[in-house]
Amino acid sequence: MRIEARSSLHPIHSQTDGIEGFVELDGRDGRLVGGQLTLPVKRLRSGNPLEDAEMFRRIDARRFPTIDGVLTDVLSVGENGKHRLRGEVTFRGQTRTCEGEVVVVTTADDDTVMVEGRATFDIRDFGMQPPRILMLRVDPEVEVQIAISAEISR
Repeated sequence: MRIEARSSLHPIHSQTDGIEGFVELDGRDGRLVGGQLTLPVKRLRSGNPLEDAEMFRRIDARRFPTIDGVLTDVLSVGENGKHRLRGEVTFRGQTRTCEGEVVVVTTADDDTVMVEGRATFDIRDFGMQPPRILMLRVDPEVEVQIAISAEISR
């Protein structure tokens, strides 16, 4: 997972490889039908310890140690593995309904599935105010990109 934010000084990039959970595929045609993901907040890293400390403080990572997502509705929208998703995202103890698109691709060996997508979130919708430190202002909208590699269990 990669999170992109903009500030008045420079772009802010955070990423993690610590997503846990599952995606559920229809056994007949490989369509995405469900899933649930959890991201431990402490695994997010920007490469800048000061930015990370401020991010953890604003998220209140001790009180809200995970970001959780549950798919509630999936619509296949094309032959190329594209799906339109609706689900519940819980961040900082607040749950919101979110929508987005992903592409699901089964690898050549048929044992791994890749799910890739992106969505934009306004952190104020989850009760988090963007930082303003002196002349540094952070845009409240962040782009979240996911690239999930999951092993198929039969």
